[in-house]
Amino acid sequence: EVPRMKLVVVESPAKAKTINKYLGKDYKVLASYGHIRDLPSKNGSVDPDNDFEMVWEADSKSSKRISDIANALKEADTLILATDPDREGEAISWHLIEALKKRRALKKDVAVERVVFNAITKKSVTEAMEHPRGLDKELIDSYLARRALDYLVGFTLSPVLWRKLPGSRSAGRVQSVALRLICDRELEIEAFRSQEYWTVETDMKTGGGAPFVARLVALDGRKL
Repeated sequence: EVPRMKLVVVESPAKAKTINKYLGKDYKVLASYGHIRDLPSKNGSVDPDNDFEMVWEADSKSSKRISDIANALKEADTLILATDPDREGEAISWHLIEALKKRRALKKDVAVERVVFNAITKKSVTEAMEHPRGLDKELIDSYLARRALDYLVGFTLSPVLWRKLPGSRSAGRVQSVALRLICDRELEIEAFRSQEYWTVETDMKTGGGAPFVARLVALDGRKL
């Protein structure tokens, strides 16, 4: 039986070459060249009414990368996602898995592993390969939430900015979202009207003499 190879995906082609040298002939290392899918900048890429469903698109260059990875997977028994160790790196790994599933290129008998290394040295790379993990769902959810908010706020805010501040490029990115959340909260605070209220408590004892506190919650059948 021919030994199957392990396919490793990193972000940059320069890293791919170096890592391939460290890992040897049983491994094939390909680069994703950064992100492989994005939200098209047209209306409807995020649907708040449908559980914030997001429509992703790969441009022609990225589609070619996905095809290259899908073709290489035909001879592999393991897919090792070695994108960068940050939120965007985790997101690229997630996108790649989703894109491969969509193409039905990820067969059930292929093991998927996520590995991270902080330095491109032989020691770091080989150690990381020995300690694979799954994809970090919380990191991916954090990326998706940020992308959805970025898109929704940026898409409605940018045209306003272009009208009011000629020469400005676009809103979006995370600070516009943060500003929106702060403004919403500030308006809630301004609209709040305080009311005086009192609670009534009584110290009581059970038949056996054990102390307890009773709180008045209803009066004349009306909940207070």
